[in-house]
Amino acid sequence: MYTEYEPPQGPLVILHEDAQVLLVDKPAGLLSVPGKGPELADCLLVRVQAAFPDALLVHRLDRDTSGVMIFALTPHAQRHLGLQFEKRMTKKTYVARVWGVPAEKTGQIDLPLIVDWPNRPRQMVCHETGKSAQTDWRVLKDDGETARVRLSPRTGRSHQLRVHMLSLGHPILGDPFYATGKALEYPRLMLHSEELRFNHPDGGHSTKIRAKAPF
Repeated sequence: MYTEYEPPQGPLVILHEDAQVLLVDKPAGLLSVPGKGPELADCLLVRVQAAFPDALLVHRLDRDTSGVMIFALTPHAQRHLGLQFEKRMTKKTYVARVWGVPAEKTGQIDLPLIVDWPNRPRQMVCHETGKSAQTDWRVLKDDGETARVRLSPRTGRSHQLRVHMLSLGHPILGDPFYATGKALEYPRLMLHSEELRFNHPDGGHSTKIRAKAPF
């Protein structure tokens, strides 16, 4: 299903840098961390550490998703941020383009997710053994055939936004795992991490960093 790994090239796009944290705009098509095998070694973490040797991983974005990613620059910051992600104290906002136009303008999806083992890394809804997952969504605009939506996940399950939008009958455009037909005929997965809100490790003040969607 996946083509050969050919990550995009180009300089790091730095959104914010201070003594504790670094935030960058991850391009679509680039792994967050190394995959298995030397051909999957190039990733955002390696590129960041080439410029910031002290950078430490805090969270990940899917390879095909673009947008805001935060790295810690001290062990203290890594612990501080890691706890915020674990306790769902961070607030992440995504923008996506989906196939079709939802009948409602806003809503919440509450469907438990689990890995679809025979077809991994695909995920699926499972009410028996799935892990709790919630996503708030809002339609921003539509062109009659597709819609632009803002997605606010309350949980951080793998492929959560992709599967939740698919469950509404509106797969994210360009999704190599879940889109079919015309919805698949887009140059990239139309999913972008637009904004991250977190409490800064130095003092705990609320901080918001944004990156405009490239689509």
